[in-house]
Amino acid sequence: MILTTMCYIQKDHQTLMLHRIKKENDINGGKWIGVGGKFEEGESAEECMRREIYEETGLTALKLQLHGFVVFPKLYHGQDEGMFVYTCWDFSGEIHECDEGILQWIDNDQISSLPMWEGDYHFFEWIQDSKFHSAKIVYENDQLIDYQESCY
Repeated sequence: MILTTMCYIQKDHQTLMLHRIKKENDINGGKWIGVGGKFEEGESAEECMRREIYEETGLTALKLQLHGFVVFPKLYHGQDEGMFVYTCWDFSGEIHECDEGILQWIDNDQISSLPMWEGDYHFFEWIQDSKFHSAKIVYENDQLIDYQESCY
């Protein structure tokens, strides 16, 4: 299983979103996503998340909140992907250009109109409560075919 992280950085009723339009052969090509990426050897989920936030945005995450874990069977080039979903409201620094796409602050009430992975819309529901969520999201040809969730 490939382990990854995803963070929705938030301020003033907005979320920093990444429009993935710069990389060739990008599994996320054309979609809006949070920032994040794959674990490096020896990293914890939080270490990975902090590093990815800094690399992709230039921001330093001061506090992170973990909302859940999701498994995507066979999504990543035929391998399962496990992803930790975070938010960050406390950060410092200035946003810089990202080589994977365009970073943009989006009003929270506009996020549902963005072209995203269908399962990602659920993560914004997760952010609204104080529960820990565990999910399995199955895609076939980029289409959501199964969503299972538990929360604690």
